Amino acid sequence: MARYHVSATVNGDDVEFLCEPEQTLLDVLRDELHLTGTKEGCASGDCGACSVMIDGRLVCSCLVMGAEVGDREIETIEGMADGEQLHPLQQKFLDYAALQCGYCTPGILIAAKALLERNPDPTETEARFWLAGNLCRCTGYDKIMRAVMDTAAEMRGE
Repeated sequence: MARYHVSATVNGDDVEFLCEPEQTLLDVLRDELHLTGTKEGCASGDCGACSVMIDGRLVCSCLVMGAEVGDREIETIEGMADGEQLHPLQQKFLDYAALQCGYCTPGILIAAKALLERNPDPTETEARFWLAGNLCRCTGYDKIMRAVMDTAAEMRGE
């Protein structure tokens, strides 16, 4: 079976990889590029654990084929912090203890970042709707929502 040669940008770095036709972007990120922050929860696009950004659009990486991302810009959880400096959302998740087992956290953080980039002043209802595709089995979502809303206010300078 032929393998595809793909060039893309991942977290600001130019990368090249070979992938099988049936490999998802999630598989490529974890197995070929060794970026294991993105998690597989359901493999059907229902849980959001594998959320990444492609060209500024939030997607479930389990639903995108690796061969489809040539010349695209991909952002994963590994690209969220700036070196040792956490993104404000990451810091608020720690401050609010908005995670427990942490399995869903990377996907939720990427989704929340996508929300705040599009809408820096969401209502709580808008934020809940935006994050509805991310399932967490450990928390009650309240701390997550407080962290997201507080981050939004902080990033607006309030």
